[in-house]
Parts: sequence; C-alpha cells; structure tokens
Amino acid sequence: MKHWLFTATLGLALFGCQQVSTTGTGTTNVARKQSMSMLLSEQQVEQMSVQSYQEELQKAQAQGILNTNAAMTTRVRGIANRLIPQTAVFRPDAVNWKWEVNVENSPTLNAYCMAGGKIMFYSGIITQLKLTDDEIAQIMGHEISHALREHSRERMSEAYNKQLAMQGLSLLTGGKYDNYMGMADQLVQVGYTLPNSRTHESEADMMGLELAARAGYNPQASVTLWQKMAAASQGQPPMFLSTHPSNETRIRDLQAKIPVVMPLYEDAAKQFAPPPGDQASSKTRKKKK
Repeated sequence: MKHWLFTATLGLALFGCQQVSTTGTGTTNVARKQSMSMLLSEQQVEQMSVQSYQEELQKAQAQGILNTNAAMTTRVRGIANRLIPQTAVFRPDAVNWKWEVNVENSPTLNAYCMAGGKIMFYSGIITQLKLTDDEIAQIMGHEISHALREHSRERMSEAYNKQLAMQGLSLLTGGKYDNYMGMADQLVQVGYTLPNSRTHESEADMMGLELAARAGYNPQASVTLWQKMAAASQGQPPMFLSTHPSNETRIRDLQAKIPVVMPLYEDAAKQFAPPPGDQASSKTRKKKK
C-alpha cells in the first residue's frame, strides 16, 4: 500500500509537469526548455505577484518612501519606456502586460520585476553605486528577463514537486526517516536548486543585455555595473553555495556576449540619439553663455 502511495505521489509530480519554452531565443540564444507544473498556471503566479506588489506599494506609501524623488522616478520610468517595447523580441504578449514602474526610497542595493511587469527600484542601488542610465538599463533588463522567462513560476513548480516527493518518501517509510528529511532537503538545495537558480541568473543576464542593447543602451555598461557590484559586495559566499553566479563569472560571460549584441546597440543608438537640431541649439546656447 505504501509503495502504491509513493508511486502515485511521485507520478503526480512527474505527470503534472510539462516542458515549455516561455520565450523566443533572441540574438543571445537563450533556448533552455523549462519544467512547469500544470497545476500552477501563469495567471495564478501573476495574480500572486500583483497582490504582493500592491502590498509593497501600500506599505511604502504609508511610510512616505514611495516615489519621493520625482527626478529619479522620471529617470527610471524613462528607461523602462525604452526597454518595454523590446520585450516583443522574446515575448510578443509582454508588450501588453500591465506594466508598473516605481521607486522606493531605501538604501537596499536591489531592484526587481515581478510576473506581469511589476517593477520596483530601490534608490540605494542608484545613488550608492552612482549608476549611469546605461547601467540602470542593464539592471532593469535583467529583472524584466526574469519575468519574461517566468522564473518565479519555474521555481515554484520545482518547490511543489519537491514537496510531493518528500511526502511520498514519508509515506513509503512510515515516517521512520523523517528526522533525516532536513538533511535531504539541504542536499537538494545545494545539488539542484542553487545551480538551477544560477542558470536563471545567467539567462537573465544574457537576455537583459540584449534588451538594453535594443533600447540603445551601451552593452559595455554591463561590465562596469558588475564591477561596481563586486566592489560593493565584498565577502560574498563562494559560487558553489550561492544562488547567483560570482561577479567574475558574470563579467566574463557578459564580455563574451557583448560582440553579439553590439550591432543591435549601434543600430538602436542612431534611433535614440538626439536630433541634430537639438545638438546644434545646445551648442548655440553654450556659446551665448
């Protein structure tokens, strides 16, 4: 009976998964198939994200730290307005997401984009690292890519299947080895979850690099960004035990991809360059001064 229950539980976990491609490959060729639970839809994850994002906005607003710096908020939203149309290369439907872009006054060196296009930047990452627009675009492109690839849904699917497998093992052994479940969970964490998370981060790096390039932001900024991040994050854990690639690995991988996206940037830079008339009038104003 226990063997049957274990088999049924494990079968449910395996049967409930499907291999999908959430995005196109783009020029950077992000083509990994993803395992998604059929019991967890894209719409469900988006609904959870919207609720969580709204709670964060309400909390920040109540504390008086939401979009308090008008110039910074305008700056971040302006960069987003150039990046969002580029998402069509990877996901045509993403252009029509209900995008939101906000800035929270906080020293935290972080930013995120939830499922469905809910973006938050913390002011600290901009002010403390003295980020240029090109560097902000690299961060934003990275975070948007997580949402495009539905990495949060993928991680939730993995956690759900792991839980089902653990329950099946407990049924099979009659709870005899439940004291060792914590150790098993740690082994899964180091041997599977963390490497997969590094895969997510690497995918977001590559796709973000392309999004920023297509929006006319210099790909070389990806290198200077992570050099700044490396300087600000001394004492980070070894790559083996980290959910993120090491800064050195990131920089190396990004440098390898920059030549691939540079033609996209050069074409886009012409599109987003100030009109010649504006440059001329600017020079005239400087002469008059």
